[in-house]
Amino acid sequence: MNSLNDIPLDILIPEVIMTIGMLMMIVIPNLGDAKIRLPLTRTHIPVLIGGTRFSLVSNPVIPSIIAIITFASASLMSLVMLLENKTATAPPIIEINQFTSLFSMIFTFALLLTSISAFYRLPSKSDAKIPNDKDTTASKNSKITILMNNRRQVDFYILLLMVGLGMCLVAKSTHLFMLFVCLELASLSSYVLVGFHKESQIGGEAGTKYFIVGSVASAIGIYGMSLLYLWNGNLEIASLTNAWQNMDSLDPFAGIGMGLMLVAFGFKVGAAPFHLATPDAYSGASSPVAGLLATASKAMGFVAMMRILLIITMPESGEEAYWMFALAIISVITMTWGNLAALTSDNPKRMLAYSSVAHAGYMMAALSAIGTGLGDFESNTLILTAIIFHLTILVLFKFGAFMVLTLIENEGSSHTISGLNGLVRRDPIIALSMFIFMLSLAGVPPLSGFLSKLLMINGIINLSAGTGSITSVAVFTWITSVNMIFWLAIAIVINSAISLFYYLRIGLIMFFEDPITDDPLDRAIYLRLTIVLCALLTLLCGIGPLSESLLGIVNEAAQSFLLVR
Repeated sequence: MNSLNDIPLDILIPEVIMTIGMLMMIVIPNLGDAKIRLPLTRTHIPVLIGGTRFSLVSNPVIPSIIAIITFASASLMSLVMLLENKTATAPPIIEINQFTSLFSMIFTFALLLTSISAFYRLPSKSDAKIPNDKDTTASKNSKITILMNNRRQVDFYILLLMVGLGMCLVAKSTHLFMLFVCLELASLSSYVLVGFHKESQIGGEAGTKYFIVGSVASAIGIYGMSLLYLWNGNLEIASLTNAWQNMDSLDPFAGIGMGLMLVAFGFKVGAAPFHLATPDAYSGASSPVAGLLATASKAMGFVAMMRILLIITMPESGEEAYWMFALAIISVITMTWGNLAALTSDNPKRMLAYSSVAHAGYMMAALSAIGTGLGDFESNTLILTAIIFHLTILVLFKFGAFMVLTLIENEGSSHTISGLNGLVRRDPIIALSMFIFMLSLAGVPPLSGFLSKLLMINGIINLSAGTGSITSVAVFTWITSVNMIFWLAIAIVINSAISLFYYLRIGLIMFFEDPITDDPLDRAIYLRLTIVLCALLTLLCGIGPLSESLLGIVNEAAQSFLLVR
């Protein structure tokens, strides 16, 4: 394997920016007037690290500002690299193309939204007071919470930077070992973030469950990777692809190894039955962290899954992939399980968690359609474009919903759906934005969520269009002769109709129920502006020139991914 010193830094600009941000996060808050004395002299030399901190760097809000600037810069540079169509390789470690640049932008933008939300969910105050005996219990708890928030600012944002670094490198990895190591870098940091609010019992429990289940899934994936190494003797994705294509029949080491790795990736995307820790993790984590898991973490899992399914194990055109039938069955179970469970949930974060499971099922159904081998390069590109487009815009309306819950969470009402009661009377703009997010998640036109689902359904139907013939007297024959992927499109339509019930329920509660309090929501001006911007982009990415431009960019990214084979 090439040395990391051989990798040109200009193709790792977002990662370099995040690494610099991490160093700044460690150094800047610790700048002080510390000095050391030269041996055998009375001369003291300033070392700047330690001692009494300088007043300019002692403000606890500095880590959040550094994180916001870092993620904004990394996201902007990813966008520039995407628009410039920058391509480069450092074989067999990483590659840069439109696909990797687009996902780097998705990851860093989601982390930017997390940082903005956490600025208000994890507030810090430079004038924090120490509790004393004269304070009431409520006042003591408030002061202790503020002091805790001040102390853990750096910890939280360093974890976010580690998540971003791992995610971006997953998108660019062309070696299975590096891909898995980077995925675990992001995952381990995510486990800590889920249980970060350790003063909350539900947060600690959620973090523990997520860590245990995630560790088991990772262990299974690593065991699968070891079987692939025994089979091929090399974990480069290009080498594994060639070896897979040259197999006369499925080798047990290869088949079992790939299956075990898909278990690990299935956990990351929230596929049934590997999703069991997902609802607890979302409901126990703070809303910004839950939003990160529902968007960027899911996208990272699909990047890894697509590397395995569409690059390594995808057969030549016209042949059905070994995994197609199993993935199709899992996709239907996943979307149905997610939607039915969301119908009965009274916790909005848990409801969005099951919604996220259902959306994973939709995208897995589209991946199954590619695995049939019925399509040519153009039809496969169309379906992959729909999947990537859905992962891209999901950051807008899925994370937008969690940002609204961040405002509710600051009042302590995010664990029950009653916290959204009468929201339109308390804050009409936020309520309208939340309603737009719910409609987009349901796939209601003309919002961007409708466009992505329409593209997936259209792509699946196009592939299955010529697999059966129908006459006036042979309807049953057609039903039995049409390829099974046609029924995946039907499953997506039916499940989208089911999801309307719980998404519209949120709208009914916000518009027609009496609020539990008449107090206005937290001002949180920058968070409010971000929510409104996400709602506006949710609409514009569904209709108009912006949606066409974004689809063009995503289509080029999908082509650059498939051309790797």
